[in-house]
Amino acid sequence: MVSLTKSASLLSSLELGDLSLRNRVVMAPMTRSRAGEERMPNALMAEHYAQRASAGLIITEATVVSQQGIGWLNTPGIYTDEQAEAWKQVVDAVHAQGTPIFLQLWHCGRASHSSFQPNGQLPVAPSAIPIQGEGIYTPIGKQPHETPRALETEEIAQIVADFRHASQLAKIAGFDGVELHSANGYLLDEFLQSRTNQRSDRYGGSIPNRYRFVREIVEAVLTVWSPNRLGIRLAPNGIYNDMGSEDFRETFLYVAEQLNTYGLAYLHLVDGLAFGFHSYGEPMTLKEFRQVFDGLIMGNCGYTQATAESAIAQGDADLISFGRDFIANPDLVERFTNGWPLSPSAEPQVWYSFDPEGYTDFPPYAETAASTTL
Repeated sequence: MVSLTKSASLLSSLELGDLSLRNRVVMAPMTRSRAGEERMPNALMAEHYAQRASAGLIITEATVVSQQGIGWLNTPGIYTDEQAEAWKQVVDAVHAQGTPIFLQLWHCGRASHSSFQPNGQLPVAPSAIPIQGEGIYTPIGKQPHETPRALETEEIAQIVADFRHASQLAKIAGFDGVELHSANGYLLDEFLQSRTNQRSDRYGGSIPNRYRFVREIVEAVLTVWSPNRLGIRLAPNGIYNDMGSEDFRETFLYVAEQLNTYGLAYLHLVDGLAFGFHSYGEPMTLKEFRQVFDGLIMGNCGYTQATAESAIAQGDADLISFGRDFIANPDLVERFTNGWPLSPSAEPQVWYSFDPEGYTDFPPYAETAASTTL
């Protein structure tokens, strides 16, 4: 088990495998939609990440591994050589400030729409079960969720190969590692959970079978990256994209126990309840995962500086990732360090706009304080 010293705190340094982090504040992956219709990283994105590079570690926004994986407007990709080349400017801008950066790999699964898909095909999923929700923003406007097409068994190997290829491109782009997005109702999470996986082949039914797809992807990525450069994100308590399964506790403890055998860089857990809880029993806690996972644990969702410090001091977490607070506070670490107040989070309508507003135009505290004294 990981043992934390009494001096461990949110602002103390940490060794993440062979990477040295100057603090335990992580910039969480956040979808921001600034990559254009061609899904190409650009100078605006480089500026955005560089502004926040006082974090101990940056995890990029979710980045699709194939055209089939697309499910959001103007999010970046990592499935072409051109995209890998374009990512280099982002990586270089962050590395120039001495900060490691991981790329989050993503396939939206059923959380997509035919208007995103090649030739207008239906989105794919483990089973033909649609999201029950208010709709999805697509290239043709907001649309109802569609019933996805269940993947044929023989198709799954190609998706595994797509994750491996994306991992290779991430290494070419200069990233320090990758994170698998296995949370929030996207494809990997859909395979794990009984709510969305009702298959009768070797990828469905029992918990080990439902885990098989994630296992195959992990092992494919590990042919490219060493284990200490691979993290994975899980959301055991979450309801986003109509998730939540009655056997969630048994499922996610099994998954964490299996992942423990690889010596991964970290386990990134969306344990907070700020975005809802499915209410099947009591919410899972970081303490539960400590019992079955020996590596570094990262907490996420709704943490404040105080609750993050508490989680680390108690030994429940080694790192804490912050999302919304990093949107409006590019100097979040400096604010934590100096006890400066945080700027309130931006309004949601600017999070997913396609321009600098609500993205790179948030001033650091020094500029904010100076403007209020004029």
